Amino acid sequence: MPSNTLHARVERALAQLQNPRLNQDVVSAGMVQDLAVDDRGEVTFTFILTQADAPTLAREARKAAQGVAGVAAVRVNVTDAGAAPRGAAPGQPGTRPAPGAVPPPPTPVELPLLGKVVAVSSGKGGVGKSTVSVNVAVALARQGQRVGLMDADIYGPNIPRMLGVDQKPEVRGGKIQPLESHGVKIMSLGLIVERDTPAIWRGPIIMKVIQQFVRDVEWGQLDYFLVDLPPGTGDAQLSLAQTLHIRGAIIVTTPQEVAVGDSLRGAKMFERVGVPVIGVVENMSAFVCPHCGERTEIFLTGGGKRLAAELGVPLLGQVPLQARLADLADTGRPIVAAEPDSPAALALAEVARHVAEQLAAVAP
Repeated sequence: MPSNTLHARVERALAQLQNPRLNQDVVSAGMVQDLAVDDRGEVTFTFILTQADAPTLAREARKAAQGVAGVAAVRVNVTDAGAAPRGAAPGQPGTRPAPGAVPPPPTPVELPLLGKVVAVSSGKGGVGKSTVSVNVAVALARQGQRVGLMDADIYGPNIPRMLGVDQKPEVRGGKIQPLESHGVKIMSLGLIVERDTPAIWRGPIIMKVIQQFVRDVEWGQLDYFLVDLPPGTGDAQLSLAQTLHIRGAIIVTTPQEVAVGDSLRGAKMFERVGVPVIGVVENMSAFVCPHCGERTEIFLTGGGKRLAAELGVPLLGQVPLQARLADLADTGRPIVAAEPDSPAALALAEVARHVAEQLAAVAP
């Protein structure tokens, strides 16, 4: 399809989007600038917002462009009206926002090479979030999928140890080369900084690290891109949501109510930034005796099921406590690869299967 024809179709699609504040479409209002379409169907444009406009307009504009047949990718540069090249706010020639106004957050972009982006998060530490991330990634790779795992837990980057890698990544042609283990491509701050170096970083630095791991790493073509996030609802979660379009988030919890309450807040944070929660994983749901297979409830039961019900999402799986699971992780041997027929491995493989099913049901 000629790019000039596609350009006109994209412009018409954007013109269907109304700015309710101006009672005018965003193209006529001058909010869309520098619209370009290349021969590969990649669309780029600048979207100008004032402080009085809803930031969601930029996301709606991106979706409108994505919905045009023939468009392969859309990249939007969101600019505050005070910094717009023409020096005027859309619909208000000659006006500028008040001094000290905060620009809207960056609009996340779609990177088709990364495949389906999945955030793995928890409300608190110590619930086994990284264990779930690693084993789901390895389980998907064992099913023949092309999988990348980005360790965005900058405060506790444990993914390299759990996958048995510790080499410094090479840089070739300006691109960082991810390491690979068990069929999974890996990038982590733990591969770059010294083991005893604390990460005492503020938000802007965290965002730069996450953006570099997304854009400057030679991930190649992936089917799934899993991101292991630090616990809580801080800068890393927001930075990822502002950098990439996340297809879905997985919330990891343990059965106790204190963990469930923290996980609920984490899930609500994703909903607030427009990321669908695709399910809950309950880790350490019971202890399984390695000799007789008897299950013993160590904690109060049902926390994961209650959290999933409150969020209106499926319970993706209940992973039991199991002897040697932590020891194997410490030596870089994920349980789904080291003991694939064990109860924990079977539960984690089932989680991976449910994750794939849920993502298939989420529209891109």
